[in-house]
Amino acid sequence: MITRAYRTLVSGVADLIWPRRCWLCETETAAALCDPCRDALTADVLPTCPRCAGTVGPHTDLTDGCPQCRSSRLRFDAAVRLGPYDGRLREAVIRIKHGPGEPLAEELGGLLATVRAESLTAHRPDVVVPVPLHWWRRWGRGYNQSEAVARLLADRLGLPCWPGWLARTRPTPSQRAQSAAARWANVRGAFRVRRGVTARDARVLLVDDVMTTGATADAAATTLRQAGAAQVIVAVLARR
Repeated sequence: MITRAYRTLVSGVADLIWPRRCWLCETETAAALCDPCRDALTADVLPTCPRCAGTVGPHTDLTDGCPQCRSSRLRFDAAVRLGPYDGRLREAVIRIKHGPGEPLAEELGGLLATVRAESLTAHRPDVVVPVPLHWWRRWGRGYNQSEAVARLLADRLGLPCWPGWLARTRPTPSQRAQSAAARWANVRGAFRVRRGVTARDARVLLVDDVMTTGATADAAATTLRQAGAAQVIVAVLARR
């Protein structure tokens, strides 16, 4: 895997030769993202459910969650999002799943840490753990986008990032076109804690790129709970 230091060196040399362009809209900019794109990515002002990070109405009763998640026995304690799966954020999430999206994924992780620092640190996490890809899918993609997001998120929050804590036991089919029930069945038992990992009493910040029903986060959180984690908080870029 290409290291961040190497990418930074190559990017610096390239900036001396070609003008830097925004990674999303490709307008000339002095930063990785232009101001309008950055503003669009961080402009979420909608009220959300603290349990599942779903969008809710302004007068929704959030006791024990929202109507969308209240009846679900979720194994994670809370969820925080950068924004809804829409507009520029949707475009960014799609982009980091295809092609050379690792630098953009890292940038988004930094944004998530900056914009949601108060919500994330309120839970006093000890460690950041990304949702893993199966090795076959990671090999095909070249990297795990959730790990790239988690890496910069952890760095900005001053926390250790341990991508080796969880492993995916099988290459689960894409969740995209499946019903809600099928999504939950698809990922049940799909994770395991790697040998030698001690998660007992840990407060884990579990990181993924997007959450739809919460099935993947719940399956990963279940595994961490079984390994002794005291708390699991989910952080995602986008919530469908």
